[in-house]
Amino acid sequence: MSTSALVVIDMLNPYDHRDADALIESVEEVVDPLRRLLDDARRRDDVRVLYVNDNYGDFSADRKDIIDRALNGRRPDLVEPVVPAPGCGFMSKVRHSAFYGTALEYLLSREKVERVVLTGQVTEQCVLYSALDAYVRHFRLTVVRDAVAHIDAGLGDAALRMMESNMRAEIVDAGRCF
Repeated sequence: MSTSALVVIDMLNPYDHRDADALIESVEEVVDPLRRLLDDARRRDDVRVLYVNDNYGDFSADRKDIIDRALNGRRPDLVEPVVPAPGCGFMSKVRHSAFYGTALEYLLSREKVERVVLTGQVTEQCVLYSALDAYVRHFRLTVVRDAVAHIDAGLGDAALRMMESNMRAEIVDAGRCF
C-alpha cells in the first residue's frame, strides 16, 4: 500500500486553447523538475503515481486518445518527458478538480493513501480546486511549487499562498518532496 500519491494534473495538453501561450511559458519551467520527481516517485514503494487529465470534451477518449492528442499538439516536447509509464494509474476528468466525477477518492482510500502530492497545471485553477477537494477529504496535502504551472504568475502565487494558509498544504520544491 502506498502512503503518498503523486497526482499529475492535466499535463497531457495539446496547447490549442485560448490561454495556451501564457501557460506554455510556465510549463517550460516545470517540465524538468516534474520529470525528475516522477522518476524519483516511480522508484519508491511508498508512492503511487496517478495521472488525472482533462478529456477536453471528448467523452469517448481513453488514456491512449488523450496522450496521442497531446503528443500531436503544438508542444509535444512539453508532453513527452511526462507521459505516463505503462501500468501507471490514469483517470480522465471533465471539470477542474481531479476529484470531481472521478474515482480518485475511492482509489486513494482503498490504497490507504494519507498524503496527496499535487503537480501539474494550472496552479490557480485545477491544482487549486484539487487541493481544496483533497483538504476537505482530510488528506495531508503537499503542492510541489516548481512542478505546477500557471497562466497568471500573480494568481499562481496567490493560489499557493491560499493552499498553504487555508488548506494547510506543505509547499515544497521537487527536490525536497520525498
